Amino acid sequence: MLFKKKPSELTIIKDCAKGKPSAQKQLYELYFNYAMSIAMRYASNRDEAIEVVNDSFIKVFSSIDRFNQEQPFKAWFRQIVIFTSIDHYRKSIKEQHDSLDSLYVHRGVEPDIFSDLGEEDILQCVQQLAPGYRTVFVLYVVEGYKHHEIADMLGISEGSSKSNLSIAREKLRNMIGHSKANHRRHG
Repeated sequence: MLFKKKPSELTIIKDCAKGKPSAQKQLYELYFNYAMSIAMRYASNRDEAIEVVNDSFIKVFSSIDRFNQEQPFKAWFRQIVIFTSIDHYRKSIKEQHDSLDSLYVHRGVEPDIFSDLGEEDILQCVQQLAPGYRTVFVLYVVEGYKHHEIADMLGISEGSSKSNLSIAREKLRNMIGHSKANHRRHG
């Protein structure tokens, strides 16, 4: 029995640049789970994350000819997924007519609020946050951006970025505390 050799990632990328649907399908299958792992941090549910992932792939396929093949594709792709997530966040904010600059600042959240939780538990808590808090939290804590960078990306003030992070941490601390209390009562 003859086995067909799998094309290399670079071959797939080059074929995508030529507009070959079979290569686009291969790239999608190759990177779907990776994209979902990023999008789920920003999205409030799986359907929203899938929408972000699909929009990300559309952007990839329309701009793949500009990809520098000397650089790692995964890093380039990651940035597209992150910025697509931010675009979805901006769209949801516009639809809600919500002003992030009027948020109240909370203080005193301990940095190790997640120490007793698994990755799935943390993700579920983060997904319960309002989009503004969730996006700033993920950009700062998970992605490692600075407040001035987040402010530029989201079109908010640096103070609002700091405020959103503080409020996100406070809300997460409360969620986790409530969850642990319920677990002790019922466990």
